[in-house]
Amino acid sequence: MKTTQATATAILSVLLAVPGGLSAQTIPDHPDKLTYKEFSYKPPTAKEYRHVLKAGPVAYVAEDHELPLVSVTVTLRGGTHQNPEGKEGLAELTGYLLARGGTKTRTAEELEEELAFLAANLASGYGDDRATVSLNLLSKDLDAGLKILREVMTEPRFQEDKLALRKEQILADMKTRNDDSADIEARERAFLAYGEGYAFNRYITRASLDSIKRDELVAFHQRWFDPKGMIVAISGDVKSDVALRKLEETFSRWPLKPQTAPPLPKPSHKMPPGLYIVDKDVNQGRVSVMLPGLVRTDPDYFAAELMNDALGGGGFSSRIVNRVRSDEGLAYSAGSTLAGGVWFPGIYRASFQSKVRTCAYATQIVLEEMKKFIDGGGTDSELETSKARYIETLPRRFGTKAQTLGVLVDEEYTGRYQTDPNYFANYRANVQKVTKADVSRAAARLLKGTPTILVVGKKEDLLNPDPKHPVKYPELAGGKVVDVPLRDPFTMKPVAPATK
Repeated sequence: MKTTQATATAILSVLLAVPGGLSAQTIPDHPDKLTYKEFSYKPPTAKEYRHVLKAGPVAYVAEDHELPLVSVTVTLRGGTHQNPEGKEGLAELTGYLLARGGTKTRTAEELEEELAFLAANLASGYGDDRATVSLNLLSKDLDAGLKILREVMTEPRFQEDKLALRKEQILADMKTRNDDSADIEARERAFLAYGEGYAFNRYITRASLDSIKRDELVAFHQRWFDPKGMIVAISGDVKSDVALRKLEETFSRWPLKPQTAPPLPKPSHKMPPGLYIVDKDVNQGRVSVMLPGLVRTDPDYFAAELMNDALGGGGFSSRIVNRVRSDEGLAYSAGSTLAGGVWFPGIYRASFQSKVRTCAYATQIVLEEMKKFIDGGGTDSELETSKARYIETLPRRFGTKAQTLGVLVDEEYTGRYQTDPNYFANYRANVQKVTKADVSRAAARLLKGTPTILVVGKKEDLLNPDPKHPVKYPELAGGKVVDVPLRDPFTMKPVAPATK
C-alpha cells in the first residue's frame, strides 16, 4: 500500500504529539549530526555452557528451541601431522571414512540409508590440527543419532570398497593440482613460510596413497580416538540436563585404550626473503608479499591487528585497497591479512591479483604503502575507524547458539580458555586502549624486514611490464629472482622446466 503525503503528515503529527516522541528540536539538520547511544555488548562466557563429563570429554551445551533440530560436533585432538612418514593421507582417509565407511553392525550402504531415513547429516574428517565428527538431525531422533555417533567413533568398519573409491577420488584430485593458480600460490606460500618438510607441507602422493591399507586405518583410529582429548558441542532443541545425560551415556565405557595425541610441531624454518616466481601462463597474476607475523598472545597483537586493518585488512577504508584497486584500477581483489598464530607465529601477508604485466607496479605500490606506514604511522581517523570495526563486529561471532559454541570450543581446544578465560570480556577494553604509538611500534616491528614476494604468472610478461608502468621486478628484489618450478602432481617434487 502506497503512503500518501497526507498519511505521512498524519503519522508525523502523531509522533510529535506523543510524549518522548520526535520533536523539531531533536531532529538534526544534517545526517552527520545524528548521535547514537554508546555501543554496548556483553559477550557470552564459557561458564554459561561448559561442563566436564565423567566419561572424559568437556561438553558445551546450548539450548535453542526455535527449530526442532539438534547439532552435535565432536572435536578431537590431533591432526594430519600424525601421518607416519611415507603414509601421507592415512589420517585423511581415516577421518573421511569414519562417517562414510560403515560400522560394525552396519555396512556403508545401510548406514547411509539409515541416516537418510532420519534426515540426518553425519560428517567427519581430519584437518591440520584437529579432527571433527558432526551430526545434525531432528531433535526427536537424537537417541538414534547418538547411538550411530558412538558406533561410528568406536567401531568403524572402514569398508574396503569405500576405501578404494576414496583413493580413486583423491587420485583424480591430484591431477588438477597445477590447474588453478590460487592452489599453486597457497601451496608455494606455505613452502616458503614453513619449509619443505613441515607437517602442513607433507602432501599425499600416489605412492603414499597406494601404500595405505585398511588395517592401517583401523590401527590409526584405535590408537588416537581418545575421549579424554575430545570436546563435544551440542546445541538445539534439547534441554541441557537431558543433553548432558545423553552425552554421558554416549561416551561412557569407552572400548578403546588410545594414546594422547602429540601437539602440532613448531616449524624451525625461517622464511627466505627475495622474489620467487612460479611460471604459469595465466592472464591474472597472483602476488603475495609476506613477512614474519606473531602469535595471538603477543603483547603487540591488538596493535598489530589495528595496523593491518588500516593498511590492508579493512576493505575500502584501507590504504592498499584504495591505492591498488580504487586509485590505480590494477586489481579487483587486494588487501592484507595478519594471522595471529595459535601454535606458532603466523605470517603477515599483503596480496592481490592483477594483469600479469602490471603485477610489478602493483607490488611497488604495496611496498610503498608499507613504508609510508612505518614512517608516518596511522592517523587518528584510521585508528578510530579500525577500533570501531573490531568492537562493533564482535557480536557477529556469537550470532547463533551454534556459532557461540563453535567459538567457545575453539577457545577450549587452543588453550586460551585455560590461560585467558576473560579474553572476550576484556576484548573491547584491549582494543580501545591501543594508541597511535602502539600501532607505530607494531608497524615498525612487522613491516621493516625484507619481504618474501611470491608471484604466480607468466614469467616472460612479469619481467616485461606494461610501458605505462615500467617497474622492473628485479629492481624490487635487489636484482635477484628465484624460479620456483611447478611440482609433479603425483610426487609433489619440483619439475625442471621443459627446454625450448
